[in-house]
Amino acid sequence: MSRTSTQSPQGSQQAVQNGGEPVLSHGLKQRHLSMIALGGVIGAGLFVGSGVGIAAAGPAIVLLFMGTGALVMLIMRMLGEMSAARPSTGSFSVHAEEEIGSWAGTTSGWMYWLMLCAGVAAEATAAGTIMHTWVSFIPAYGWVAIFMVFFCASNLTAVKNFGEFEFWFSAIKVTMIVAFLVLGVLGILGVFGSAPGTSHLTGHGGFFPTGAAGLAAGLLTTISGFAGLETVTIAAAESDQPSRNVARAVRTAVWRIAVFYIGSMAVVVTLVPWNDPKVASAGPYVTVLDRLGIPAAGTIMQIVVLVALLSAMNANIYGSSRMAYSLVNRGQGPRFLGKVTRGVPAAAVLASCVFGFAAVIAGIVWPTTVFAWLLNIAGCAVLVVWSIVCLTQLKMRRRLEREAPELLSVRMWGFPYLTWLAFAAILGIFAVMAANADGRQQLAGTAVVVAALAGAAHLKQRRDDRRADVPA
Repeated sequence: MSRTSTQSPQGSQQAVQNGGEPVLSHGLKQRHLSMIALGGVIGAGLFVGSGVGIAAAGPAIVLLFMGTGALVMLIMRMLGEMSAARPSTGSFSVHAEEEIGSWAGTTSGWMYWLMLCAGVAAEATAAGTIMHTWVSFIPAYGWVAIFMVFFCASNLTAVKNFGEFEFWFSAIKVTMIVAFLVLGVLGILGVFGSAPGTSHLTGHGGFFPTGAAGLAAGLLTTISGFAGLETVTIAAAESDQPSRNVARAVRTAVWRIAVFYIGSMAVVVTLVPWNDPKVASAGPYVTVLDRLGIPAAGTIMQIVVLVALLSAMNANIYGSSRMAYSLVNRGQGPRFLGKVTRGVPAAAVLASCVFGFAAVIAGIVWPTTVFAWLLNIAGCAVLVVWSIVCLTQLKMRRRLEREAPELLSVRMWGFPYLTWLAFAAILGIFAVMAANADGRQQLAGTAVVVAALAGAAHLKQRRDDRRADVPA
C-alpha cells in the first residue's frame, strides 16, 4: 500500500509526496496551535449542551465532568505521545494503520471525518438560527449558506487563515470563560448579594437528585462536549516544528480541561438550582449571569455561543479535510480528493463542505430520520476513535521503546495501566449506552457503519496483497 509523505524518523514532513505532488504547507505557528488546543476545549457544547446534562444529573454533573475530563486527558496524552513521535496529517488514523492494520486506520479516519462533517451541519444550523433572530429578513438557511461559503473559501486559500480565525475565536472564548469564572467565584463569595453556600448542592433532591438514570443520561451529554479536541494533533503536522509544537499544546491541555469544564460546572450548580427550567432552555451561563444581575446576559451569551459555533465550523472543516486527504493518499478513498492546490487539499475541503451542506439540507427535509440517524452515529463515533487510539498507543509505545526511544518526548502517564484503564472506561460507556433504548439505537447504527468500513478496508488489503504477490 502506498503511503503519504508523512514523517521521517525525526518527525519532519518530506518535501514531496509519492509521484512528486506538492505536500501541505507548514503555515501554522506555535501561537496558533496553543490557541487551537486552548479554544478546542471551549465549544458550543459547553455553553449550551451542558445545560441538558445539568438538567439530567443535577449537581452530580460536576463528578461526571471530572470523570469524562480525566478520560479525555488520558486520550489527549496518548495522542500527544504518538503525534510528537510521528507527526502526520492523518494523526491517529495513520498510527492505527501502521500499528494495527488498514482496517483500524480506515475505520477511525472515516468515522472521524463523518463526525466532523455532521458537526459542521449541526453548528451551521444553530449559527444560522441565531443570526436569523438578529437579522430576520435573511432566512436561517440563507445564513447557513453564507457561513458555509465563507469558511469553505477561507480554508481553500491557506492554512494560516484557518489558524488566524481559530486564534481570535479562541481568544474571545477564553476571555469569556475566564470572566465567567471570576464573576462566578465573586457570586459564590456573596459579592453580588447573599452567598448561596451549599443550598443548591444539597437541596432540591440532594447532590444525586435523579439517581443512576440521570447520571447515565448526563454522561452521554458530557462525552459529546469533548469531541473534536483531536484536531490539534492533526494541525500540528502543518506547523513549523510539528513535534515540539504538539508536545507543548498537549501538555497544557490538562489544566485547561480542569479549569474550564469542571470549574465552570461547579460555579453553575453552586449558584443556581439545577432544576431551574432556564438552565436547560436558556443555558446555564445565561442563567448564572442573570442571577448575578449582569446586564444583557442573554445577548452576551448569544454572541459567545455564535463565536463558539463558528469556531467549531472552521475547525471541523479543517480537520475533516485533512483527515480525508490523509486517507486518500494512503489508498483509502477516492483518489481525486488528494488534489493539493497551493499547499491546501482543495478537493478534500470542497468535499467536506459539500457533505456538510448536504447534511444541513437533510436536517431541513428529514430532521427526524436521515439527519437524526447521522447525528446519532456522529455522537458515537468519538468513542470508536478513542478506543482505537488506546489500542494503537499500546502497540506504538512498545515499538518506539525498542526502536527509537529518543522520539518519546511526550510519554503517556502510568503506561500501560492508565491506557488500559481508559480503554475499560470507554467499554463501560458503551455498556451504559446499551442499557437504554436511545443508546442502543446509536450503537446499532454505529456498528453497521464500523462493520462496513472495516470490511471494505480488509477486502481492499487482501486484494492489494494478492496483487503484490503476483510476479511483475
